[in-house]
Amino acid sequence: MNYARMLIEKEAPEEYGYDRIRYNLSESSIADQKLSNIGLALPDLTLFYGEHRGDKALRALIAGQDKGVSLNDVLVTAGAAGALFIIATSLLSPSDHLVVVRPNYATNIETPKAIGCAISYVDLDFDQGFAVDIERVTAEIRPNTRLISVTCPHNPTGTMMTRADLDALIALAENRKCRLLVDETYRDLSYGERLPAAASLSPSAISVCSLSKAFGIPGIRIGWLITRDPELQETFLAAKEQIGICGSVIDEAIARTALERRDAFLGSLLPDMARRRDIVQAWIDGEPLVDWVRPQGGVVGFPRLNVDAGFDLDKFYTRLLEEHGAYVGPGHWFEMPKRFFRLGFGWPKEAELRGGLAAISAALRG
Repeated sequence: MNYARMLIEKEAPEEYGYDRIRYNLSESSIADQKLSNIGLALPDLTLFYGEHRGDKALRALIAGQDKGVSLNDVLVTAGAAGALFIIATSLLSPSDHLVVVRPNYATNIETPKAIGCAISYVDLDFDQGFAVDIERVTAEIRPNTRLISVTCPHNPTGTMMTRADLDALIALAENRKCRLLVDETYRDLSYGERLPAAASLSPSAISVCSLSKAFGIPGIRIGWLITRDPELQETFLAAKEQIGICGSVIDEAIARTALERRDAFLGSLLPDMARRRDIVQAWIDGEPLVDWVRPQGGVVGFPRLNVDAGFDLDKFYTRLLEEHGAYVGPGHWFEMPKRFFRLGFGWPKEAELRGGLAAISAALRG
């Protein structure tokens, strides 16, 4: 493994310093929750080694969200990042090939790079609504392709595949004897139809999710992967055991409480996030120098700056932060041009969101 730090982590607000940012629009989750927000008082837990696959009750709550998924199909991991690391290191070697739909969450690219496998990218096009082109994905498949990697709802654009596209990717993986990885971290934040977990539709598909983004509790590091292939699940379990044996019983207790209250929590959260998306839409409608593809899920979008070739993008980002105190996720976090940036509308308070949007407009004209 040849590790290199990911730019998105090197330049993360927690690394830069939250106290230096007035308008933080770079975050990709809802606001961070406290234990009191989710009405939790920790029981007197015994701090033993937990179940290696994860707490049974927690896995049952996860499995119960989709038909055809059992608790034995679920492996609890250290966040979605832990699940993605387990999947990549279990399935890929330097002699293998991976197809990645890009932009994508950095771990889906950087861990395969560290492994040394060959990677083909299928880049999403703003002018095509960031829609996945199934024909282009198909064209990139090689005899040694082991994995196709996509996210839905998409990070960082907030767009979603149709059910027909999801079915087509699953059929492609089945026909070419490879695996389809769908990072579904934002699935609970779908503003329209909520697609089924990809893993519930085929043993060739692997689903990954977590409580970090939609539930605002990244500090407990709880995610999971789902596969209906028992042999593959055993491999993933072996990887987890060698990395850390099991998860934290404290984290899993908190996660269980959060999922027990999932419906009520999301019932109030989704309308609020939809309203915030409308705030951004109204700003974009009145800002000729910025455009976006309206997100269909999640709490992030990926606007594009409508500036000419002579516009100094580096100075724009510096001015935005140093003069206006606003922070966004520049395109290079996702191996995309700096004309693009990730804008998070779920984490800041509404006044901070509006202030940050105004700061972007001011910095563009600075």
